[in-house]
Amino acid sequence: MERCGWANKGPLEIKYHDEQWGVPVHDDRLLFEMLILEGAQAGLSWSTILKKREAYLGAFDNFDAEKIAQYSDLKINELMNNAAIVRNKLKINAAITNAKVFLEIQKEYGSFDRYIWSFVDAHPINNKWAVLSDVPVSSNESDEMSKSLKRKGFKFIGTTICYAYMQAVGMVNDHLISCFRHSEVEKLQN
Repeated sequence: MERCGWANKGPLEIKYHDEQWGVPVHDDRLLFEMLILEGAQAGLSWSTILKKREAYLGAFDNFDAEKIAQYSDLKINELMNNAAIVRNKLKINAAITNAKVFLEIQKEYGSFDRYIWSFVDAHPINNKWAVLSDVPVSSNESDEMSKSLKRKGFKFIGTTICYAYMQAVGMVNDHLISCFRHSEVEKLQN
């Protein structure tokens, strides 16, 4: 069974690749979780974040945006002392800012899902890459998403982070055509 080469690093990567990566997500809580995790990953490997994901779920109240938006200086200090997560004050503060903006978007659009999926006209882009080196790190859609999110006040949301996010939540199917998940994910898009 062939899978995308990046997924063969270890059991966490394999599980994530085989069960989640590229699967269309429409649940606001999970969309928010992935946005925060992609921002936390900036400058690090995705493997690092996968290893810390469970700790993030606990430390960030299961990515409950309403709770995170209310975090105090005491909670920020607690997070800065939590060795199980990425202890970067800019990224922690960005998560709090992003929670507040996320809630504003939910109110404005009725759901974050409706807003974020508008960048792909509410339908996943099904790419047909043959080799990993063909997979881009950004796209016109991720450029537009990044600009819009920044205008709204999001932090740690450049076009590369947006593209990785789009891959993670199934807005684009970037499984290689040789990967067994490419056709499976494509079927999930209908």
